[in-house]
Amino acid sequence: MEPSGPEGNGAHNGVQPPSSDVPSNDVPGQVEEVNAPAPLKKKAARVPIARRGLGSKGQKIALLTNHFKVNVTNVDGQFFHYSVAVSYEDGRPVDAKGVGRRVMDRVQETYSSELSGKDFAYDGEKSLFTIGPLPCNKLEFTVVLEDVSSSRNNGNASPDAHGSPNHSDRKRMRRPYQSKTFKVEISFAAKIPMQAIANALRGQESENFQEAVRVLDIILRQHAAKQGCLLVRQSFFHGDPRNFADVGGGVLGCRGFHSSFRTTQGGLSLNIDVSTTMIIQPGPVVDFLIANQNVKDPYSLDWAKAKRTLKNLRIKASPSNAEYKITGLSESPCKDQLFSLKQRSGNADGEVHAVEVTVYDYFVNHRKIDLRYSGDFPCINVGKPMRPTYIPLELCSLVSLQRYTKSLTNFQRASLVEKSRQKPQERMRVLSDALKRSNYDSEPMLLSCGITISNSFTQVEGRILPAPKLKVGNGEDFFPRNGRWSFQNKKFVEPAKIQKWAVVNFSARCDVRGLIRDLTRLAEMKGLLTEQPFDVFEESPQFRRAPPAVRVDKMFEEIQAKLPGAPLFLLCLIPERKNCEIYGPWKKKNLSDYGIITQCLCPMRINDQYLTNLLLKINAKLGGLNSLLTVEQSPNIPVVSKVPTMILGMDVSHGSPGHSDIPSIAAVVSSRQWPLISRYRATVRTQSPKVEMIDSLFKKVSDDEDEGIIRELLLDFYVSSGKRKPDQIIIFRDGVSESQFMQVLNVELDQIIEACKFLDEKWCPKFVVIVAQKNHHTKFFQSGSPENNVPPGTVIDNKVCHPRNNDFYLCAHAGMIGTTRPTHYHVLYDEVGYSADDLQELVHALSYVYQRSTTAISVVAPICYAHLAATQLGHFIKCEDASETSSSHGGLTSAGAVPVPQMPKLQDNVSSSMFFV
Repeated sequence: MEPSGPEGNGAHNGVQPPSSDVPSNDVPGQVEEVNAPAPLKKKAARVPIARRGLGSKGQKIALLTNHFKVNVTNVDGQFFHYSVAVSYEDGRPVDAKGVGRRVMDRVQETYSSELSGKDFAYDGEKSLFTIGPLPCNKLEFTVVLEDVSSSRNNGNASPDAHGSPNHSDRKRMRRPYQSKTFKVEISFAAKIPMQAIANALRGQESENFQEAVRVLDIILRQHAAKQGCLLVRQSFFHGDPRNFADVGGGVLGCRGFHSSFRTTQGGLSLNIDVSTTMIIQPGPVVDFLIANQNVKDPYSLDWAKAKRTLKNLRIKASPSNAEYKITGLSESPCKDQLFSLKQRSGNADGEVHAVEVTVYDYFVNHRKIDLRYSGDFPCINVGKPMRPTYIPLELCSLVSLQRYTKSLTNFQRASLVEKSRQKPQERMRVLSDALKRSNYDSEPMLLSCGITISNSFTQVEGRILPAPKLKVGNGEDFFPRNGRWSFQNKKFVEPAKIQKWAVVNFSARCDVRGLIRDLTRLAEMKGLLTEQPFDVFEESPQFRRAPPAVRVDKMFEEIQAKLPGAPLFLLCLIPERKNCEIYGPWKKKNLSDYGIITQCLCPMRINDQYLTNLLLKINAKLGGLNSLLTVEQSPNIPVVSKVPTMILGMDVSHGSPGHSDIPSIAAVVSSRQWPLISRYRATVRTQSPKVEMIDSLFKKVSDDEDEGIIRELLLDFYVSSGKRKPDQIIIFRDGVSESQFMQVLNVELDQIIEACKFLDEKWCPKFVVIVAQKNHHTKFFQSGSPENNVPPGTVIDNKVCHPRNNDFYLCAHAGMIGTTRPTHYHVLYDEVGYSADDLQELVHALSYVYQRSTTAISVVAPICYAHLAATQLGHFIKCEDASETSSSHGGLTSAGAVPVPQMPKLQDNVSSSMFFV
């Protein structure tokens, strides 16, 4: 394989490095050059650290996991990697999805002897792999495919403007449309030794290993493709309607399986899990549109919206069952849409002449196809822009397994969660059945690799870490039970004051006076000193239908006119619980324009439990704390309490699918008031759409000015922690995949170090970098009682973790619904020298300091807070100017990159608060 990255550039042009180069492990300064600056030496890249040992604390528990042991006997074999180029007869490259697989299947059928009878694994694009070499390093083939998906005139569509249903025209059209010739070039690219897998299992990873496992995963994808599955990365979906769950709006959740090879401490394993993707409801197009637009009948459909929704979807047309891609809709209804039909005259010379007929007339009278309702509606267009081909609506059915990639509504998301949850025992049964049905034992490529897969769940040993002791008001300490606790008959550990406040009601139906009475009563029970509100501001009915920003401005005019001074807190009643248009403009006006803490609520089902949960948020926002870890106050947290330690949580939030022009939002939260680890503040910035690496951690604008995120947080830590700089900085990073670990270590960490050096050149804090992943497919089950989820506090660092790197799984929370999803923590970097037990206990403890709830949460609080801050301030961008065109959000246009709009700055008096909880 060619070396990747900048170091490999020289290999391509044959330039050798000069022999006088200083080896990278020499002491700097040993070689001097006279009258010339020393060449810049490339800094050694940081790599993820190796595991230093396993944890031992906690009560042992026997578990099963959805990893299935894989044996590889052919370790001396080699994969041969070939590049594949598929082109049309005229040399144009083929870029249509799915065509490559059909072409390569035909190559294998037609030219088996030229390929020495070898099976191959093809990735559907440009790579093909065999075990052992093909006869030649370069092979060229020609194959012919019957191109069903674009055959135009085989009994199902209206002829296009140049076509005719008559015999001679059909004969003329068959040649270009019913078959296509493809040229295939296969050329040798590289050898990949299977020994690389065995080496990786001993902790010696190489680039060859990544490639070898990629080949195994491609074999699984090809195996699924041959069974007619929809492939979504390493997840496979069958078209069996029993796998579908209707979530509303013409969208179905389709249940399938994730299947991928993993290297673990216990050897190579196959990780199989349940996976769900969203698909378009197959069947009649009209039924899908009615469901999608939530109308009663086709007469109520918005056809402009329907045109956008249907574009590029695939249909089958009756009676021929030919498949097409939708390109649009006809301008006129079927009864009125004219096209030019060519006919031969009945006289002897048989002249061809064109007749204008409607699509409806052509199908009913010429083709004798009964149309019940299509006449009044647009036709489906499956032709090209200049050559439309129309098919009446009722003859079109959507093909199964077409992905729906737009973001789901809240209702759809709730419905999906409800219908796709599985108890642990049910999930184990489904996974066992999936492995049996997949029939990997018969896959010829796996057989050639000497691969056999166990059908038993892997046994692992977990440990249950004890819950940390919590402190609440009146000096009371207690241990949470089963990851939960209650504030019934308890006071907050640091209650705030609710003073100089008012209530604002944006037309929510509610007994506002009763709400204030109950909230005040409960606040006092929790220890909050609560004044009576100044006033209740009801929205004037004349503004209810005004734009959201106008409604907010009018409300603030009224507040300013009536209040004696600026309020410190506003309680805001909004009419909708989710997606309320008022929310973004209201938050922006309060936090950015006026510096007022605010709490929104939708008064639908209000009871004491709801209001207590609301008070958890209000108290934290106003500077109080609901509960603390007892070891924070002692202070007695291993490592953290000994020297000033700052904890960071970092996350980037992206626009929803289909909104690739909305800026990404980077949020970093940091602990403050050391030795506490329960109090945080957030800094949030915008950056280019879909960019995962945070680009504004260090932002030098002049020789003595840095406008980056980290400087702001470091200064806050210094001021709030008794003028102490942190000696240790522990970074929790969310949302990055394993392929991005090197960037986190060598790009983001570099920026953070630069920000520290910029403040004080001599200051060298020690760093710990931990990535948290929720988006993985490893699950754990209790072997003794498979009907129950694993207990909260369960940690696993053996058998299914990385053979070399320092990682562990933690289920900190009590999984109440479905099957618990553990968080996978990767310790990429550790200059502090944590023991496995101390680090696992710190991560576990940080799952108990989340001020919004009275439960342990599934991922450390700093990451949750970063996500909340990014989401809340993301509403600022959405409401900045709803009328702006999407190109103004940032991204690329024909004129080049468009600047990303800046996040509005928060007022100083709220920026250091926990406004995001």
